[in-house]
Amino acid sequence: MTGFFLTLLPLQVSASDFAMNTTVSATDVIIGFSVLVVIIGALVILNSKKIGTSTGRKSGGGGGGAGMSGIFSGLTMHRISKNIGLNREQSKMLDFIFKTDGVLDPEKSINTPSLLDRHFRRSYRILDNSDKDAQHKLSLLFSTRNLLENSVIGGIVSTKQLKDDTNLIISTGKDKISVPVISAKNENIVVEAPKNVLGSQIKIPRGTRLGIMFFTKSNKGFSFETRVTGYSSHNGHPSMLLAHSNHLRFLSQRRYRRRHATIACFMNLVYVEGSGKKQRLIVDKRRLSGNIADISVGGCSIKIMAPVQVGAKFKIEFTQGDANVAALGQVLRSNRAGMSTVIHVRFLRVSQKSMNVINAFVYEYGRE
Repeated sequence: MTGFFLTLLPLQVSASDFAMNTTVSATDVIIGFSVLVVIIGALVILNSKKIGTSTGRKSGGGGGGAGMSGIFSGLTMHRISKNIGLNREQSKMLDFIFKTDGVLDPEKSINTPSLLDRHFRRSYRILDNSDKDAQHKLSLLFSTRNLLENSVIGGIVSTKQLKDDTNLIISTGKDKISVPVISAKNENIVVEAPKNVLGSQIKIPRGTRLGIMFFTKSNKGFSFETRVTGYSSHNGHPSMLLAHSNHLRFLSQRRYRRRHATIACFMNLVYVEGSGKKQRLIVDKRRLSGNIADISVGGCSIKIMAPVQVGAKFKIEFTQGDANVAALGQVLRSNRAGMSTVIHVRFLRVSQKSMNVINAFVYEYGRE
């Protein structure tokens, strides 16, 4: 035989076989419900084990709270990104950061700056050792962090919440003096005794009313009024006592996070020649030296010995860690501080790599 012959037989099925049995007993209902409960319970247990295993693999990542998965997590991230104003790339970066650190409660992390920095720091260290696109990814990471920072309103409502080492800017007459907080946990705010430019203690009389301004680590600015309640000493150094206040006023926020520093730098005056398309920058070979006192990706303050004209442009160079940083800056204002001059510089041009180095220093993500 060269093939197979298939005989098709008529299917012996009655139309009544397709009819639905509409009679359901009470026992059937109870059994069906019990099976459904068992299935749901099993799914819950499996999901809990899955979350626990994931959290165990990614140590320290949990943002706390109940876990979310699938469509619920996606909807939450979409809502967060939309409210903050993240673009598509930044939304993907935030999702990568949260997944990398095993975040289970994105909203808690968003509203907790220290927790948020922990997530970002871990991703920064992974990306910093990645492929040739690392600089672009790091730039995206910091732009996302900056938007998150500017979207979160600080929750400080009393000076009793002040952190140690917070710099208070005291306004007394025409002078502004910066003093660090030693402790704010007791009935007074204990700060270092203020000093003049020569390093001598300034004795502000007890009972004097003062206006205070300060910025938190997350760049939220506040002001309050207080009075001098007395003086004491801390670890052998003179300190001043200030009255606590529960009436803090929120100030306009800085655009970028700023960090106090002491970084040696060099400055070369930059001239502009020509105009329009023929305009070019000429860097003077003569070099000034100074110390950066604080810095952000938007600019810095520099202490130098020579007077500098407001509006002057400089090429500023310094080293941070094992990286060389260069920026073109313009002097916005200057003021005398004893024998030196403090100039406030706005950055005009900074390379992507230099911006990433500055941001890593400001946010304290790098290995210093």
